[in-house]
Amino acid sequence: MARILIIDDDDTLRGIIVKSLTYAGHQVTQTNNGRKGVELFRSDPTDLVITDMVMPEQEGMETIKILHREFPQLRIIAMSGGLDGSELYLDLTKRLGAAYTLSKPFTLQQLKEAIGLVMADYVPPAAGDAPKPVG
Repeated sequence: MARILIIDDDDTLRGIIVKSLTYAGHQVTQTNNGRKGVELFRSDPTDLVITDMVMPEQEGMETIKILHREFPQLRIIAMSGGLDGSELYLDLTKRLGAAYTLSKPFTLQQLKEAIGLVMADYVPPAAGDAPKPVG
C-alpha cells in the first residue's frame, strides 16, 4: 500500500478521506494548507500527494508547482470543485505536474480508482531512500 499525504482545508472531507484510505491499508498523513503540505512532504516524503486547489496560505497550484519542481517523480492528484472555473484549474494542474484530477464531489470509490491508476507503475524507494529534491 502507498504512503499518502492529503492536503485539504475542509476538515470534514479530509477526515473522511483519511479514514477511508487508512481503512484500505494506506499510511496517511494530513494537513490543511499547501504551505504546511510542502513542509511536511520535505520532512517526511510520501509516495503520493492528494491536494485541494483552493486553500488558505498557499493554493494547490502553487503547491503542485513547488512539489513537482523539487520532486519530479512524485505522484500528485489534484481535486477541486464547487467554484466557477474548477475544471480550468484542474486542467492547468496537469501542466504543472498533477498525474490525475478529480472534480468534487467524487465518491470514495472514484478516489481509490484514481489512486490505483496513478500508483499502478510506481515502485516505492528502497528502505531509507527518500525522494531526493532536484537541484
